[in-house]
Amino acid sequence: MVKGIGSWLVKHCKVRPDRLAVVYNEKRFTYAQFNERVNRLANALLGLGVRKGDRVDALLLNTNEMLEAVFACAKIGAIFVPINFRLSVEEVLYIVNDSRAYHFMYDFRMRPLVDQLRTKDTCLLQYIHVGTQPHEADLPYENLLENASPEEPGYDIALDDIHLMMYTSGTTGRPKGALLSHGNTQWNAINFIHNTPVDYTDITLAAAPMFHIGGMSVFTLPLVYKGGANILIDIFDPVKILQKVNDEQVTSLFLVPAMWQALMSVPNFEAYDISSLQFAVSGGAPCPITVIEFFQKRGIPFYEGFGLTETAPFVSILDKENTIRKNGSVGKEPMHTTVRIVDPLDRDVRPGEVGELIVNGPNVMVGYWNKPEATKEAIKNGWFYTGDLAKFDEEGFIYIVDRKKDMIITGGENVYPIEIEQVLFRHPNIREAAIIGYPDEKWGESIKAVVALKDDSQPLTVIDLEKFLDGKIARFKMPKMVEIVSALPRNATGKILKTVLRKGNTNVR
Repeated sequence: MVKGIGSWLVKHCKVRPDRLAVVYNEKRFTYAQFNERVNRLANALLGLGVRKGDRVDALLLNTNEMLEAVFACAKIGAIFVPINFRLSVEEVLYIVNDSRAYHFMYDFRMRPLVDQLRTKDTCLLQYIHVGTQPHEADLPYENLLENASPEEPGYDIALDDIHLMMYTSGTTGRPKGALLSHGNTQWNAINFIHNTPVDYTDITLAAAPMFHIGGMSVFTLPLVYKGGANILIDIFDPVKILQKVNDEQVTSLFLVPAMWQALMSVPNFEAYDISSLQFAVSGGAPCPITVIEFFQKRGIPFYEGFGLTETAPFVSILDKENTIRKNGSVGKEPMHTTVRIVDPLDRDVRPGEVGELIVNGPNVMVGYWNKPEATKEAIKNGWFYTGDLAKFDEEGFIYIVDRKKDMIITGGENVYPIEIEQVLFRHPNIREAAIIGYPDEKWGESIKAVVALKDDSQPLTVIDLEKFLDGKIARFKMPKMVEIVSALPRNATGKILKTVLRKGNTNVR
């Protein structure tokens, strides 16, 4: 029987035990050392009563302990549940109670939140503390490892067993736990490696948070599968990222567009040597062409990917040869995944027509935790219905038009915000932009632009926008209102929270 993703480490220890696997700050572990720590944690969890199918919740940053926990749970058949460390205590409480976990791991920097969590009614029996100054009732992480066996746990794990539960962003309500199997993660890695130049000699920088599927499974887990090295950064800092690329000779990097833009804005960007980067990947939201051009002009091949938590996440990728020519597209499906775009009657639409993007393949999740109705609604006959509106062009490239819920209908015309936003990114004084609809008695909805400026001393009016957009988009797509904000609200993955914008809860100036 296949022993799940934990078998990756066993194999690497046979083939390349001394190759660098994980780096976090001053800590550096080879595959042999990393696997031993994973085994010790796995055996410690068994000793604490964790069994196959049990959930182990974790409030961890991008540290070696996060990656060790992923594989330790995988080796014993437990389900690892990484939690967004930016959530409030009430939001964390919801996930803890929804996942019905008995064991909770947390980073010492999360101690104030966890101390609040202790006062709440939960199923939690034990807290495992990573770092300094643990609570007196907690189990110190390193003590657990020191007293546990380094031997392989020896559990037989199948590819259809669950190893990861990732809660969706929850921008429109309570988050749902997407259940990802060992097979989902392994096939995602195969898809990614098949469509990008990833090799075991690669060094990637894991800067996007691993509680999100992008940070966990775009480069991090596929590179473990391949046998490369992961440099971990716990807190996003554009200067630190550039310095790490410079110092560690990083060869690949995944960031969301807001992170790439932050890198571009570092004042002395040219002082850092990033020539080791062999390719870069953006995902999580549409990447402005200005970002792609910035890095391609510096000789860094740029890829744009599209995926979802529920698809582990790889759905499509736009390769380096087409990022400029097909800007706005998310590319084509990978080898082992099939994509369709369908109308409301599940009929395939023609090129150029908009429909819902649906996905089939071994990377599609098992379902939502304890939500059979939501699972039934999302997965029909093996196809995952993404809720994304998309279209194919004549060459078969996929364009994500928008989320179903974000589409604006004005005067009977469908308007897709992404189309307008991509044009606004070209404005010399617009740093960030989002397009939303607002109620209009005459037209049903009208269009509003919410923007953050590069230079606040130069105001921007609706008339200014109309002049800039004239000839670039149809007249009915023109914003009728503009709102200037200090920054657009985003969730932890970099996605703009349009639900917040629609409520008017922005920092308006």
